Amino acid sequence: MGRTRRRVLIGLGAVAAAGAMGVAVPFRRDMARFEARAAATLSRMVETRHGPIEVAEAGEGPPFLMLHGTGGGFDQGLLAARRLVGLGHRVIAPSRFGYLRTPLPEGAGPKMEAEAFADMLDALGVERVAVAGGSAGAIPALAFAELFPGRTAALFPVVPALMIPGRAEVAPWSPLAEWAVMRALRSDLLFWGISRLMRDRLIGTLLATDPALVAAASAEEQARVGAMIESILPVSDRAAGLIYDNVQTNRMHDLDFAGIAAPTLTLSCEDDRFLTAENARFLASAIPGAEAVIYPDGGHLWVGRDADLFGRIDARLRGIGWR
Repeated sequence: MGRTRRRVLIGLGAVAAAGAMGVAVPFRRDMARFEARAAATLSRMVETRHGPIEVAEAGEGPPFLMLHGTGGGFDQGLLAARRLVGLGHRVIAPSRFGYLRTPLPEGAGPKMEAEAFADMLDALGVERVAVAGGSAGAIPALAFAELFPGRTAALFPVVPALMIPGRAEVAPWSPLAEWAVMRALRSDLLFWGISRLMRDRLIGTLLATDPALVAAASAEEQARVGAMIESILPVSDRAAGLIYDNVQTNRMHDLDFAGIAAPTLTLSCEDDRFLTAENARFLASAIPGAEAVIYPDGGHLWVGRDADLFGRIDARLRGIGWR
C-alpha cells in the first residue's frame, strides 16, 4: 500500500510538473514579447519639477500629446494614437505617474501631472501641443488645458473617466484591501492567466466593454483590442499607476472647466460601462464652446470606432489650422 501511494504521488507530481512546464513556456515567451514592447531603449527619461518622466515619440508633424489611461504606459499611448502618426502628427506619449519607469511622487494629482508634462515638453523643445487623454488620462489632460492655456492648441478627452458633480464619490480602499489588490497586481502570471482563460470577463469588467462587440468586430479591431489587453502587461510595472488611477477617477477634482479656453471635442460611447458618455456630455456643457461626439456603441475601448474617432480628431485639428 505504501509503495502504491508513493507511485501515485510520484505520478501526480509528474503531471503537475508537466502542467507547470506547459504554462511556464508560453508565459515566459509572452512576457519577453511584452517587455520588449515597453523596453527602456524605446523611450527616454526627462527630469521635471515632480521627478522623472518616461516618454516616447513617433511620427513627424505638429505635436500631439497622448496621455494613456488606466493600465497603460508610453507603449499604450503610442498604440492608441498610432493612426495620427499616419495622418502626419508627431505623437508624444509619456508614461504617467506610477507607470513603467515613471515613479509615483508623494502627493500626486492631476495638476501635478500637468506641471510635469509641461516641464517634459520644455525638455523636448515643444512649446504648444494638441492634448488627448484616454479614460483616466483625460483628468490630467483637462488639468493641462486649464493650467497652460497658451500651450494647449486643442483638447480631446476620450472616454473620459472622471467624477462629475452629482455622482457619489467612491470610498477609498481600506489599507488591507489596497494591500491585497497590490499583491494581486504584482502577479504578472495571474493577470496573464486571466487574459488567456477569462478574456471575455476581463473585457466586460476591467475594460468596460461588451465582449460581444469584440467578437463581432473586424479582424483589425479584434487585433487592436488584443493589443490593448496585452499593453497592460507586465502589470507589475504598472501596479502603482493602477492604484493611483483608481483613486483619481473616484474623487472630485478642483478643475475649472469654465476656464478652459482650448477648442475641445470629447468623445465616448453610449454603452461604455464606466458611464463616460455621461461624463463627455457634462464636459461639453461645462467647457465653453466644447462639443461631444457620442457613438451609440463601442464600449470603453470604442470598438469599431477607432478609425472614425481619430479621423474626427485629425479633422478638428485641420479645421483649426494645427498642421
